[in-house]
Amino acid sequence: MSQELNFDKIDLLLVRVLHTLIVERSVSRAAMRLGSTQPALSAQLRRLRALTGDPLLVRSGAGMTPTATALELVAPAERLLREADELFGVRLRKAGFDPATATLRYRVAASDYIDPLFLPQLVARLQRMAPGVQLDLQPLTADFDYRASLARGEVDLVIGNWLEPPEELHLGRLLVDEVVCLVGNDHPAARMAPRAWTQQRYLDCQHLAPMPLSRNQPGVIEQHLASLGLERRIAVRCAHFGQLPQMVARSLLVLTTGRLFCNRYLDQLPVTVLRCPVAFPPMTYYQLWHDVSHNSAPLRWLREQVREVARELVK
Repeated sequence: MSQELNFDKIDLLLVRVLHTLIVERSVSRAAMRLGSTQPALSAQLRRLRALTGDPLLVRSGAGMTPTATALELVAPAERLLREADELFGVRLRKAGFDPATATLRYRVAASDYIDPLFLPQLVARLQRMAPGVQLDLQPLTADFDYRASLARGEVDLVIGNWLEPPEELHLGRLLVDEVVCLVGNDHPAARMAPRAWTQQRYLDCQHLAPMPLSRNQPGVIEQHLASLGLERRIAVRCAHFGQLPQMVARSLLVLTTGRLFCNRYLDQLPVTVLRCPVAFPPMTYYQLWHDVSHNSAPLRWLREQVREVARELVK
């Protein structure tokens, strides 16, 4: 007689984790896609291995490979998730939300430090899936109190990067990026041997930096340098982050930011990406929202679209 399955140990989230892990073949990428953390996904993978009696993912070189059992589970997991979406989507439609016919307004505050394709691709996705929706995009500036605005419902979502996001807000991790330096092709550092591009030479350069996102709080680069007891020479601060690569190309300034952002300009401008000689933690981008909007069906759908756009950019 076959052993009866204990359904008390299985929930729909675990099925989604199973499917995402097998498709992404990476615990870290699956965590990013699901807006979770790597330790949490590792714990859920252990649960799945215990439930299935199979390792599901095994080490293969620098990555992970699904087992034969894992590959057999992809189709049933997809089917179950699709049927669950049909089942519980009824509740969303009854709640008066259908993206294809919705005429509501979304208000999103976002930094432009992230990949320059991020917001254009988000706009394109919403236009395609919810053509009647109005999307208001506003920048994150030092004069904008995003925490109070989220609490008052004046904005629905905030997208940016923080070393330590505010604890009172819900968060979803979107992507993690390496911190690098962008310099013009004529910059001396662009012609140096890698070992010659030292921490001291980096600090002695003239730097270009964005304006801080909030009053009395420096950006993540300054925060980390200060924690190391280091200080760089900032020659120019600018609120228009999208114009910084143009400034770099026409000067001897150094811009320190994420690799995804910098790589978009390599074919457009005479600029070069260099490793940063200061050891920075990865630059992590999040979407933040307040508890007042946590259970809103339209806003849950918006957060899902934001997450999918971020996932597509790092493929």
